[in-house]
Amino acid sequence: MTIANAVPTASSGPTSATPAELLFGDLAAELATTRRILERVPDGKADWHPHEKSMTLGRLATHLAELPRFARTLLETEELDWATFEYVPRTLETTTERLALFDAESAAMRAAVEGMTWETVGSRWVMRAGDHVILQGPRGQLLRSIGLSHMVHHRAQLGVYLRLLGVPVPGVYGPSADEA
Repeated sequence: MTIANAVPTASSGPTSATPAELLFGDLAAELATTRRILERVPDGKADWHPHEKSMTLGRLATHLAELPRFARTLLETEELDWATFEYVPRTLETTTERLALFDAESAAMRAAVEGMTWETVGSRWVMRAGDHVILQGPRGQLLRSIGLSHMVHHRAQLGVYLRLLGVPVPGVYGPSADEA
């Protein structure tokens, strides 16, 4: 089946491809790449940051390790209201702790994505702060943008942090200068 034939239309009827296969076929590779970046975070430098307005290395790495849980929240809830949701950022000090969290949350995220139906992909999800709607849209679209692309964004930031610390940066979509 080609991608063109897999996209459901009103005239062609449903596809045999699942939403996970068709829309998130890159999920396993993106999670594996994120893990490789997290593996490189040096212990003992959690308070380091490249600029006073930047997150610390420890906060950024922990945030990245937590993001698969956020993606799963998007799939398992109707909305996220920051006015009523008590989010307390975790404080993890070691790469081992962050990898354990990332591995557990990634496995749960993969299971949630694999369980998506076409109805779920098209259903509406909302992020709000009380009456203020921050964003809303189809879950499939939001999962790509604030679930996966958000992770890729912070992974790239972490790669810059590693470079500035003199830590070899792993390849992402091909070899890095450190692997060439």
